[in-house]
Order: sequence, then C-alpha cells, then structure tokens
Amino acid sequence: MRHMLILGLETSCDETAAAIVENGSRVLSNVVASQIDIHKEYGGVVPEVAARSHIEVVLPVIHEALETAGVTWDDIDGIAVTQGPGLLGSLLIGTLTARTIALIRHKPLYAVNHVVAHTFANFLIEPQPQFPLLALSVSGGHSHMLLFESPLEYRLLGRTRDDAAGEAFDKVAKMMGLPYPGGPIIDKTAPLGDPHAYKLPKAKLGDSLDFSFSGLKTAVLRTLQSEIGGDFRTHSSEIPGRLTETQINDMCASFQLTIYDTLAAQLYRAYQQHQPKSVVIAGGVAASRRLRQIISEKIPLEMHYAPMQYCTDNGAMIAAMGYHLAQAGRTTDPLEFKTDPSLAI
Repeated sequence: MRHMLILGLETSCDETAAAIVENGSRVLSNVVASQIDIHKEYGGVVPEVAARSHIEVVLPVIHEALETAGVTWDDIDGIAVTQGPGLLGSLLIGTLTARTIALIRHKPLYAVNHVVAHTFANFLIEPQPQFPLLALSVSGGHSHMLLFESPLEYRLLGRTRDDAAGEAFDKVAKMMGLPYPGGPIIDKTAPLGDPHAYKLPKAKLGDSLDFSFSGLKTAVLRTLQSEIGGDFRTHSSEIPGRLTETQINDMCASFQLTIYDTLAAQLYRAYQQHQPKSVVIAGGVAASRRLRQIISEKIPLEMHYAPMQYCTDNGAMIAAMGYHLAQAGRTTDPLEFKTDPSLAI
C-alpha cells in the first residue's frame, strides 16, 4: 500500500494547528499553538485578536509540523484545510495559507468541514471504529449527532437548537465568576460538589434527536439569583463573589450532570434507532472523563476514545479526513476555494 502523507491545517477559532498524517491514521506530527491565555483576559474568544494571532504563528506551526515529522514538501501528497464553520477572520488565515502553498508547491487541496472532521480523531487510534458509525460531536461552538455509513457518507441526526454544550459551560462558569474556558474548570470543580443539590431542567424535544441548552442556562441563572437573595432583576454580573464555595461546587456538579445526562440520553436514543456497529464521541467536550463514563454506562458497546489532544481542535483530524477526500478524488481548486464560516453538514 502506497504511503500517503497529508498536511492538515486548522484555524477555525483560537488554535493554530498543523499535522502530518500518514494514510489517514498514523500521526507523524501534531502541532498546536493555543490562544487560551490570550483570550482568558477577555472571558472569551475575541475574533479580531484570534485572527491576528493566527497570522503570527501559522507559518512557524506548519514548519514545526514538517520538521517534527521528518519530512519535506516533496514528501507531502496533499493539503487539507478547514473550510468552515468557524470565525471568518480565523478561517481566512488558514485557507489563504493553504491555497497559497497548494499553488506554489503544486499540491492538491482538500476542503474539510470542521464539525465532521472531529469524528476522524477516532481513526487516529487502534482499534479503529467500524461502519455504520454513530458520532456525537460536541464542543464550544457546536453540538451535532451524525450517522456515518462510510467515511464520506454521513447525515445529520440532531443538533443544538440554541447554545452548544461547550458554550453553555462557558456562560455558566462566567455567571459563577469562574475563569474561561468554562468546561475544564467545571469538570475539575464538579467532583467536589453534590450533583443532586440543584434540580435543573432538561429540554423536552419530543421525538427529535436535537439538543437545547438555553433553558438550562436560564434555570442556572435563576437559581444563582435566588441563592444570593436576589430576584430575576439581579444582573448576572452581581453574582460572582457572593456565592459560597459549597454553592459553586454543587452548581458545577448539578449543571455538569444535567448536560452530560442530556447528551448521553440522546446518543442512546440514536443508538437504539440505528443500531450502528460503533459509537464515538468527538470534540472538546468529549475530553471529559465524566461524560465518557456516563455514556459507557448507557451504551452496551466497547467504546474506544481518542486521546485528549485529538478531542480539542487539531490538525491531525483535518488531515485524517483529508486523506479520505484524497482517496475519493475530491480536490478543490485553490483559485475557486470559498471559505464558509457558516458551513453546514
């Protein structure tokens, strides 16, 4: 079998990432320059700041990926880049870089959907999942459920109707005065609290496999307002500093359990309806060990989870999907490439 090396480039949000992957599964290098420390100061990602940061590091990150893999441009068989969805400014830096390199180096270019690519992180480990494959992809920007019949044949079963799961984590953490990003700090704090201390609602969406977390976020706000002796007119900015450590711990535990139970329940319903051979979770929220534990308790399949470094945004997952696009001959003309911040599935 011929060895195919794909360079994957990811700049959809606040990570500048490049990786070299062989045959869609063997990672030769995976370099990520994170901007978390920059955006912590603002309590969230600032698009203009993110774009400028990508400009500064995108070429050094690519060069480091090549150097770490021990390859040159002559060895690279193609370039895969995130087309969308994401922040327009951030996406443009990655796509313009990839298009330019493809033209100068005479390399085929592959346009990758960021949300779909998260599932391909699960093909970077052994044993690989089998098709048909059910995937739950959840992060700060999206919450989607996908059914794959093959690597490039997939359909959307469900998605968030409002806030993504990771976005809800960030907003609830901010209400309590916890630092950005919210997911990791709530996951760290939750084990210290009582997950049944606060009864929080789960959205009832009938037979749909969609998600909704906006109502849950509002319920957390109302509960916190009550805890500090306020009412619905109490602004969320007045809450931090007035909560006890026990109240914060208990809310983290209760909120986390409600989100994860909701995700796991919808995933289990999809599993029952479609009976796939494999079930995987992907995206930044999939890095949570607690979510993995809850899902494993519900779904009677042996599940193999991608390492944490492949759950958050990275170039390896982009390269892995790019490999399958290359196998199918689905190249994109660098001169006609369209960046799409609202790219749908």
